[in-house]
Amino acid sequence: MTTDSATTQGGSRSRRIAIQAGYDTRLTMANGEQILLTVLIPIGVLLGLTYIPGLVVRPDDVGASVTPVDLAVPGALAVAVLSSAFASLAIATGFDRRSRSLLLLATTPLSRVELVWARALSTMVIVLAQVVVIAIIALFLGWRPDARSVWLVAFAIIGGLSLAACAVMIAGLLRAEATLALANGIFLVLLVAGGTAIPATSLPGWWSVIAQALPSGALAQSLRWSALDLTGFPVVSVAVIIVWGVVASVIARRTFRWE
Repeated sequence: MTTDSATTQGGSRSRRIAIQAGYDTRLTMANGEQILLTVLIPIGVLLGLTYIPGLVVRPDDVGASVTPVDLAVPGALAVAVLSSAFASLAIATGFDRRSRSLLLLATTPLSRVELVWARALSTMVIVLAQVVVIAIIALFLGWRPDARSVWLVAFAIIGGLSLAACAVMIAGLLRAEATLALANGIFLVLLVAGGTAIPATSLPGWWSVIAQALPSGALAQSLRWSALDLTGFPVVSVAVIIVWGVVASVIARRTFRWE
């Protein structure tokens, strides 16, 4: 293969991924159930943690000067990433397989790997949009970010990629109906007891350890480090996120299928 033909093929591959990612993003934002997952639930978490007394849990290593909205922002962002990168992506893939839309894509030049990359890119676009929306609302509620807050975006992207890999892994391992049921169930469990809205360190006993070892809990802990000026870079939490992402990616690549 000549250099020119390789470049053309690479450009065509990038173009196919970009086109599919744009289509997936538009389709997601046009779906009422997906909007509920990706927009309304995280905003509801932000408002609830900010205004409902006793709902937000103040970690022991956070000073008394930290306001409720400061505590609410990382939890809301963690829920936002979990909803879009995991629940929404897994459910959408399950629906596409059940409706045989994926089987139709198999007749196009788009490969399975390109489809996975396209959905990952689409997920990152939605995650970044969620970060912007939540940040704007939080600013109106009195949140005042500092220089470290830029890490919120970095951790949201890393966590989003890891959770997206987990979503595709589940969609590859299970039938469409099982994917839909399990994705919803896992989302609800992680939302309540996965260290997202409520810090993993505030959960009782052994469940605290489990939550910190989950990608949702590790992501939320990393986001809290960014937003609450906690001491010590969250090396362990970031490592947990990356390990989950790498393992899920390997499994997804071997198991993902069109039907």
